[in-house]
Amino acid sequence: MKAAAVLDVPELLTTAEVAALLKVNRSTLSRWRSAGAGPRVTWLTANIPRYQRADVVEWLRQATV
Repeated sequence: MKAAAVLDVPELLTTAEVAALLKVNRSTLSRWRSAGAGPRVTWLTANIPRYQRADVVEWLRQATV
């Protein structure tokens, strides 16, 4: 039963991981967050931003249309 619950948790990426995936600097993601642009961010705490992989993929799809 516990294994099924773990599968429902979205994969969270760090700022460094998303920056590497998008081939941009981490500071670029920070500017995008401040401007309300870029992939949707999930805040675990006030200082810990994370990105759901699905949100990053969706943002890329919309950005390239």
